[in-house]
Amino acid sequence: MIPNDVRERVEKLRELINDYRYHYHVLDESIMSEAAADSLKHELSQIEAKYPELITPDSPTQRVAGRALDKFQKVAHVERMISLADVFSEDEVREWLERIAKLGAINPDLFVDIKMDGLAMALIYEDGLLKQAVTRGDGRVGEDVTMNVRTIENVPLSIAQKEHTEVRGEVVIFKADFDELNKKQRAMGKPEFANPRNLAAGTIRQLDPKIAASRPLKFMAYDMVAPNLPKNSDVYDRLAELGFRTSKQQVICHTPTEAMAFIHRLETERQKLPFGTDGAVIKVNDRKVYQALGIVGKTPRAAVAFKYPAEEATTIVKDIVISIGRTGAATPVAVFDPVQVAGSTVRHASLHNADEIARLDIRVGDTVVIYKAGDIIPQVDRVLVELRPNNSEPYDYEEALREQYPELEFERSSGEVVYRVKGANADEMLKRAIEYYASKSALNIEGLGEKNVEALVDAGLVGSIADLYTLTAGQVENLERFAELSAHKLVDNIQASKTPPLARFITAIGIRHIGAQTAIDLAAHFKELDALRNATESELLEMPGIGKIVAESILAFFSDEDNLALLDRLKELGVEPVYQDTSNGKLNGLSFVVTGTLDSMGRDAAAEKIRALGGEFHSSVVKTTKYLVAGRNTGKSKLEKAAKYGTEVIDEERFLKLLGE
Repeated sequence: MIPNDVRERVEKLRELINDYRYHYHVLDESIMSEAAADSLKHELSQIEAKYPELITPDSPTQRVAGRALDKFQKVAHVERMISLADVFSEDEVREWLERIAKLGAINPDLFVDIKMDGLAMALIYEDGLLKQAVTRGDGRVGEDVTMNVRTIENVPLSIAQKEHTEVRGEVVIFKADFDELNKKQRAMGKPEFANPRNLAAGTIRQLDPKIAASRPLKFMAYDMVAPNLPKNSDVYDRLAELGFRTSKQQVICHTPTEAMAFIHRLETERQKLPFGTDGAVIKVNDRKVYQALGIVGKTPRAAVAFKYPAEEATTIVKDIVISIGRTGAATPVAVFDPVQVAGSTVRHASLHNADEIARLDIRVGDTVVIYKAGDIIPQVDRVLVELRPNNSEPYDYEEALREQYPELEFERSSGEVVYRVKGANADEMLKRAIEYYASKSALNIEGLGEKNVEALVDAGLVGSIADLYTLTAGQVENLERFAELSAHKLVDNIQASKTPPLARFITAIGIRHIGAQTAIDLAAHFKELDALRNATESELLEMPGIGKIVAESILAFFSDEDNLALLDRLKELGVEPVYQDTSNGKLNGLSFVVTGTLDSMGRDAAAEKIRALGGEFHSSVVKTTKYLVAGRNTGKSKLEKAAKYGTEVIDEERFLKLLGE
């Protein structure tokens, strides 16, 4: 049974992809970047792989892009001009090799070349003379653009091969030539061209060959149809002999590891190449094996196109959470399904303020195009409203503030775009954050009580929690409250806190709704801070005891740029939380509540001992509470709850025996 929302998603994806492909490949217009379109197509192909019964003959995954324009004569290709299936990771390359191995192509030599970003073209030669130039079109029928292609200076008008020959390649404009054209456009006060690929395609489709002759088009060959040559690498050699220009980036690789190493090297060097590229082509080098593997749908089994990490991608907004920064500013953050952008995984992006949300009209459930500003900071470029769910509702920012922070009041001053916590003071918020970081329930840094924290902040020695770890005894002893000995002791205590238990550190950084026990649960589940930092909403919600409010709070904290900068700075200064496994402790699986006064220790100390032995400490009696430790002056309400839930009531002496003391 296929869910209705999946069917709806597939239909909307197909409609938008087809619209993009028509504009891009037929009209030479771009309604979105190619990277964003690739991302949508990849999503559609993954859904169809999961639900094969959804595949239809007219799906964008089943056909080659574009169709012939009526203004040119249509020409049927003798052999189809096919497109390649895209892969986006080394794992997908290995999966492709495993598939063709099952068909007999075991450990084949691979021929790898750069994938040029241009207009696909077939040049047909008869008796050694250029007879016809045909665009790819829909793969079976293209457009006769011979007169325009004849103006391209690097296209041979004759070749030293008399039999019927078809050479395939890309018509491109080199980056330097493109920049020079735009320089001339600016000098004449005319609009600049958008990108080399669109300009090359648009030029080839001009009816007047003089326009093509005036622009620096180049033909870059990459294949020949049915030449009597055994290897794809031999084809490149023959192309060079016949006078065709190739990328000169091609290599033969004997293992997948060699191929991926070359592809990764090309990725780092591609900016230096004269032409645009968005990936590499990987082919089985043996042409007989290549042909024998055949075609599935509209793509050959024996070749794939490896796409480099996109500078743009599409993803779905799972939630919009609001983060409160150290100044009290409320910053909305879009939380995504994880997606690769510019070589890294992106899970969230700042939406800046309520006005930006309204400008984008971004909503939970929307499909958005994201990019990295300066290849660093993820940003939402726009919403693809064509893919918006039918039950979508506008995002109510003020209502979201009330829901996520019911205990706080917010205000937006006249002329400002930011909502802030009412009465917030940055220094006071910093002082309270440091006090909590150093408290007994957190890192327990002796000497960082209220008065000393105030002295450090007021003196300008500490502007963030991370600054604690840069303090020197010489700086501290100059303050009124300190002498040489106490200054050295404080600095030593701070330095000694650099390898705290992970659970204590999670508590210390002050994530809303995360108390000591929840921090222990999170530490036990994720075991590393980076794993928690990169957790998705669904991963958090899978944990017992983590509901939507707590999950949103965690996501908001790890989506805030200030918080992430603080964590990175702490790491740079040597603060490395360590996971402590207490699952084998003698109290593992047992939960405790302490009521009244204990003679041997305070309640915080009791909680610490319980947790150190793997037990759970709670503030109130619930159905799962195993023991209620009753000290002096025990309240009636907890005893009544214990009786109601069958919780065993023990005295301090029994409690100490359970602790092993």
